[in-house]
Amino acid sequence: MKKTMIAGALGVVCAIGFSAAHAAPPADWSKVAATSITLFYPGVSPMEWITKGTEHGGARALKKGDTCADCHSDETDKMGQLISSGEKIEPTPIAGKAGFIPVKVQAAHDGDTLYLRFSWKQPKASGAAKMDDKNPMKIAFMLDQGKVAMADQSGCWASCHKDSRTMPGAADSKKKYVKDGSVSGGVFYDLLQWRSGEKKGFDGHVADTRVMEGGKALASAEGKLDGDTWSVVFARKFAGGEGDVALAAGKTYNFGFAIHDDHAAGRFHHVSLGYTLGIDAKADITAAKQ
Repeated sequence: MKKTMIAGALGVVCAIGFSAAHAAPPADWSKVAATSITLFYPGVSPMEWITKGTEHGGARALKKGDTCADCHSDETDKMGQLISSGEKIEPTPIAGKAGFIPVKVQAAHDGDTLYLRFSWKQPKASGAAKMDDKNPMKIAFMLDQGKVAMADQSGCWASCHKDSRTMPGAADSKKKYVKDGSVSGGVFYDLLQWRSGEKKGFDGHVADTRVMEGGKALASAEGKLDGDTWSVVFARKFAGGEGDVALAAGKTYNFGFAIHDDHAAGRFHHVSLGYTLGIDAKADITAAKQ
């Protein structure tokens, strides 16, 4: 597909360019409603931890059907500060690492393409060694169509396990995965990511393992750092291919996102709780047709 510039969009490099037939994202994002979501540093809190009642008090609420956001949406900043300091579930704290990142999320669509815009103030660098020397920042979001177990309660946590790489004692070769993951069976997260250093977007999925390519839905991913403020815009087609969740008006999807700030890699990121994304449908974040 021939790459072209997107009028009015932020950033200059696309993962996969728009064709001339595609409409541009909203020309004035200030007219699109924004949802404030605070990402927090999760430390060592894999799925096995949050479902173990002897270690996580909310395990009983999860078994009753409550969501992580039901209990924690108003305290993610405090949780992040507590964990990043090493006071709880972080055996190797990083001095100076931000405990949380407040982010504004905006969504819109044109009947064919979903546009998601994330904006936030870049936290102060910790000064720690660079885990990913190529990328000062990475941002990713995941979608589930209702088939990943507990994705509706825990967001992205269903892909986070104690034996995944960068977890204490885990093999470096073990990537993220979901229980009973199967692309053909629809049991997977649709994963899209943008990397600031490589200035490139990725369209993959998480099923029995994480794959960073192969998706056909990502139309573009662009980012820009203006002073100390990041803005990243994803354009994602409703229809895709294998490993892409098909989007449709009137439907809602389980949604979560993460930012790898300060050259972070693996679990050393900031994450959201689980939310819902609606296409012309009531949800935590609603993409209305423009």
